[in-house]
Amino acid sequence: MSEPASGSQKLALWAAELAAEKKAEDLTLLEVSKVSIIADYFLIATGRTRAQVQAICDYLMEKFKERSCPLLGLEGYREGWWVVLDYGGLMIHLFQPEAREFYNLERLWRRAPLVKI
Repeated sequence: MSEPASGSQKLALWAAELAAEKKAEDLTLLEVSKVSIIADYFLIATGRTRAQVQAICDYLMEKFKERSCPLLGLEGYREGWWVVLDYGGLMIHLFQPEAREFYNLERLWRRAPLVKI
């Protein structure tokens, strides 16, 4: 029997749904709380172009704001190469394909359990 989803996990799964609505690809959810104190979850997703990465980001920020979830930090938006949204327990990483391959967060955080989306 699986344990019930935490608030951070529910938020992460919801964020994955939202990203998918904007055609984000290769969605990966890592439970980094098992290996670090930086966050509870990392959601990693790919957008094909700068415009798509920014559109996914804009959509996520809009929906999180509607839910009164404060954005604690935003990095990389202008360039749209690798955008990071910090929601405390959830950090969302949006990459263009080349950036995702280069930084390879899945390898870097390979000890973190993968959460089924």
